[in-house]
Amino acid sequence: MSDPRLTPARPDLAARHLEGKVTAARYADGQLWQVSTPRAPLKSRPEDGASYASELLFGESFTVYDDESSWAWGQAAADQYVGYVPSAALGHLPAATHWVAALSSHVYPGPDLKLPPLMPLYLGSRVALQSTVPDKGFLPLASGGWVFAAHVRPLGDWAMDFVLEAERFLGAPYHWGGRSVAGIDCSGLVQMALSATGRDCARDTDQQAASIGRPVSLSEPRTRGDIVFFPGHVGIMLDATQLLHANATHMAVTINPLDEVIAIVAKTAGEPVSGIRRVD
Repeated sequence: MSDPRLTPARPDLAARHLEGKVTAARYADGQLWQVSTPRAPLKSRPEDGASYASELLFGESFTVYDDESSWAWGQAAADQYVGYVPSAALGHLPAATHWVAALSSHVYPGPDLKLPPLMPLYLGSRVALQSTVPDKGFLPLASGGWVFAAHVRPLGDWAMDFVLEAERFLGAPYHWGGRSVAGIDCSGLVQMALSATGRDCARDTDQQAASIGRPVSLSEPRTRGDIVFFPGHVGIMLDATQLLHANATHMAVTINPLDEVIAIVAKTAGEPVSGIRRVD
């Protein structure tokens, strides 16, 4: 059975490429859009009060199959997640040339740090530069505004160490479905850290547990970079004993002894560690 989180199909509508594979009242060709706001919620239901399923960042692509209301239904390009995004958060942007490598940054109306920012940008956002020649340390965006030159890098010029990328989020608030320093969840932290190094990464913990790196025996000693999975939770080992994770216990990204986390999880889940994956 196909995973509904990754399959753009509803009883009334499905993506054209699924015709003959899934049953729907009609099929549609998708239209490619980009997120034009700093962050956009992706929800499983088109309701303001619905919980986040995930989140999209500025410049990320989203294929829309249905946009007959204030919510656009479609599929995210980065991790194939399907859901509803506010239509007002989507637009057509120039093809991205760079990614935001700073944990957070700002778009300014001109190359002047004293000007009031137009909007924030977050790690992993995609932007198109109008020029690569800095003016007072800033670069012009093809979509308008200026960004600090040191905060962006060309697509393909990725970070080297995903553990260091994850550590940068230390202290960020916990937010279910979040993918930025403004608010992030456990699987979002893993995804954004790996994505910053150019690696594809699934969105949810169960998907990550089946696809990241290679499995490691639970009896093996833990090492830096091991990704430890619990029932409904995930974290990254900083060394043999310390776990970095976005968690609801502290409502933040914290570093805690792995044994302490295991004890907390065991109280509610029974199965403390469900798997370990290692990225070589």
